[in-house]
Amino acid sequence: MDIYGLLSEFRVSPLCSLLLYRIGQLYMISKHSHEQSDRGEGVEVVQNEPFEDPIHGQGQFTEKRVYLNSKLPSWARAVVPKIFYVTEKAWNYYPYTITGEYTCSFLPKFSIHIETKYEDNKGSNDNIFEIELKDQEREVCFVDIVYDEIPERYYKDSEDLRYFKSEKTSRGLLQEGWRDTQDPIMCSYKLVTVKFEVWGLQTRVEQFVHKVVRDVLLLGHRQAFAWVDEWIGMFTSIHLTLNMHTVVTIKCFRKPPCLIKILCVL
Repeated sequence: MDIYGLLSEFRVSPLCSLLLYRIGQLYMISKHSHEQSDRGEGVEVVQNEPFEDPIHGQGQFTEKRVYLNSKLPSWARAVVPKIFYVTEKAWNYYPYTITGEYTCSFLPKFSIHIETKYEDNKGSNDNIFEIELKDQEREVCFVDIVYDEIPERYYKDSEDLRYFKSEKTSRGLLQEGWRDTQDPIMCSYKLVTVKFEVWGLQTRVEQFVHKVVRDVLLLGHRQAFAWVDEWIGMFTSIHLTLNMHTVVTIKCFRKPPCLIKILCVL
């Protein structure tokens, strides 16, 4: 059994600068949360407050409960309770964030740890996690928000970036190799560690969770660009307003636990 878990580094390139990405990311999370909550899905926000770190400075701490059962594969649903949740604790010091804890309500040996760093480049920094890795091996996965295959249940014509063109920015209709031609562009680097210390299921579960993380990153960043005309004119000063609206929306629209499905934006 591997006590260190499965380690991957995901690199995703949004088509904007660091400053604009912060606005687009928050808008995407807010809108996606609202859509999911309208269908009786969503997360429960337990805590959301300012936090100060001696190294990273001022940031925001959030704790959420993410309900998962209905989106699990059949082999997983057979061995877990009908209703359960994952607790997420995150510290956001943009452009550096730590989703330090994903723990399961009934599996003490399951955890996910995610560290995220954002830079104004195309994903070319191979040493961005040099200190965090401490010589550990990891798989590097570039997520192409335009041409990577997305799960069929999430596909929408309006969010297909091969055919989308923004009216406000005139960007879009992206061709193969778009990373080399687009400017501005940035990269979201995510170091993801998944541990599931249960003999016989460890490899299968850890690989499944990494695939879920990749799919969430792909969908979220596709939507952020597909919705760019909705958020491009917003300013940094409305971040907190949008964030608090998301919290209220999730709490108001969540249905009883038996109807809850999944919202998992990392």
